[in-house]
Amino acid sequence: MNQMFKAFRMIVCMTLLVGVFYPLFITVVSDLIMTENARGSLIKVNEKIIGSRLIAQKFVTDAYFWPRPSATDYKPLAPAGGSNLGPTSKKLKEQIAERIKTLKTDPMSVPAELVYASGSGLDPEITERAAYFQITRIAKARGITNLVNLKFFIDSLVEEYGKGYLNVLLLNIALDKQFPLVKHEK
Repeated sequence: MNQMFKAFRMIVCMTLLVGVFYPLFITVVSDLIMTENARGSLIKVNEKIIGSRLIAQKFVTDAYFWPRPSATDYKPLAPAGGSNLGPTSKKLKEQIAERIKTLKTDPMSVPAELVYASGSGLDPEITERAAYFQITRIAKARGITNLVNLKFFIDSLVEEYGKGYLNVLLLNIALDKQFPLVKHEK
């Protein structure tokens, strides 16, 4: 009986220590030291939260840069991860063919990250090559006549932490500021 009481007391102590006090301590310290990261690196536009710089969002209109495909349909609360489809999977081949068809291009010219889902399913960045690949579609949708301006725009936004990578949400926010969508009258 004495051993059971000691074991029970140890379980209660460890549960409080590891399950309550330690997470609370880490939460408070991280909130004090790196507030933005601890709160999800949220991005606000006009005082409205529109997303996080850490999680990809779905952009499907031709006027915006598209992120990598997501096996979780860009749902961060779904179990994040890849599809676990192997290279010989018929379903994977069909998904890739459909993505290439959506991009309306030669399969050999498509950057891999625009047809293959990321490992986490939530990667927020694309390479410069993937951004350049989308220039023609975006220019047409936004009525931009000089593609060089759009290329220089992309070059100016390459993030320093990963040479050659761009955060798609930040890229699209800057795109709206630099090249606003023009409503065409019919």
